[in-house]
Amino acid sequence: MADHRALRDAFGCFATGVTIVTAVDARGRRFGFTANSFASVSLDPPMLLVCPAAGVSSLPAIRETGRFGVSVLAGDQRALAERFARRGVDRFAEGAWVEAESGVPLLEGAAANFACALAHDWPAGDHVVLVGLIESFRAAPERAPLMYLRGRYA
Repeated sequence: MADHRALRDAFGCFATGVTIVTAVDARGRRFGFTANSFASVSLDPPMLLVCPAAGVSSLPAIRETGRFGVSVLAGDQRALAERFARRGVDRFAEGAWVEAESGVPLLEGAAANFACALAHDWPAGDHVVLVGLIESFRAAPERAPLMYLRGRYA
């Protein structure tokens, strides 16, 4: 398929939430990226999935430790979504971060947080599918989520 822009525009018709996926490597260095490819998978066992680009810098840490976190962003956290989508900045310099029992950083004030063990890691074209077994979670249903639609935050 040659027209990637048209396909991207078609995908953009589906409104999604926005997440920050985080990890810590064995040396304690923190990694993270913005992702809107996120979905619930199963209640029993509790599982979710994220689909990052195959070259995202967080993948080696996730694979090394077998752990990652997902923070579902609230409507007032757009600046953090944009920060975690940029390269060459200290992504964790802003926001209040707490550590899950597994050590992954989770964003305080997010609409929801999940700490996961990596259950599956499959190649999928220019992305990968990561399925996480949810070890702990927290939800703040009163926090309206940040949305992404047609290439824009909403």
